[in-house]
Amino acid sequence: MTSLPCASREVSRAGPRYAFLAATSLTLLKPLLRRAVRPVAGRLYEAGVTANQVTSTSLIGSVLVGALLCRFADHYSSFAMLPAWLVARTAFAAVDGTLAIEFGQKSRLGGVLNESGDIVSDVALFLPLALVSPFSAATITALIFLAAVSEFVGMAGTMLSGTRRLEGPLGKVDRSIVLALVAIAIAACGRLPEGAWFVVPALCLGLVVTIWNRLRFALVERGGAQTG
Repeated sequence: MTSLPCASREVSRAGPRYAFLAATSLTLLKPLLRRAVRPVAGRLYEAGVTANQVTSTSLIGSVLVGALLCRFADHYSSFAMLPAWLVARTAFAAVDGTLAIEFGQKSRLGGVLNESGDIVSDVALFLPLALVSPFSAATITALIFLAAVSEFVGMAGTMLSGTRRLEGPLGKVDRSIVLALVAIAIAACGRLPEGAWFVVPALCLGLVVTIWNRLRFALVERGGAQTG
């Protein structure tokens, strides 16, 4: 994860317009969560649980939840499980990261599993929305595609600047919060009003800005490293 001092240097070089987009990403809360789950990670480490096992469990859980929601999409109350799982998924990610970084379990395989798992999980958890009116298969497919591109661009930042890009405004944590709110609305209200269609285009726009933001800050950091 990008450190806050590093992010501050990039912000100052990129200018205030772009600084706002980088600073507002909710993924900045991740270090706080990791500190909160450190005791749990310590106990799991002592029990012989590995970071890759935690990541695999989270991925399998996401696919199962997504499959269940697709199967029972016409039962709106079933979407109540989604916010609960998203909280659990975030906790899994924090435990996984803590085991990898603080308990010496970081590996190339773990990095690949973590990145691919995030993308597959996004696909599995957003896909059920394609079966809920007023959303459509086409718009949800576009949303999933842009979410995947934003993560690939984040990974590409490692090659461009040496740092995994996590800028917002619509990073993984932010998407989870929006998805949880939509799921709560579906579970509570049943059929969503026709006007809710605008949620998906708004998310797509946010993802386009996120992709641009990650590319820009990667190039800014790369330029700074070359001139430094």
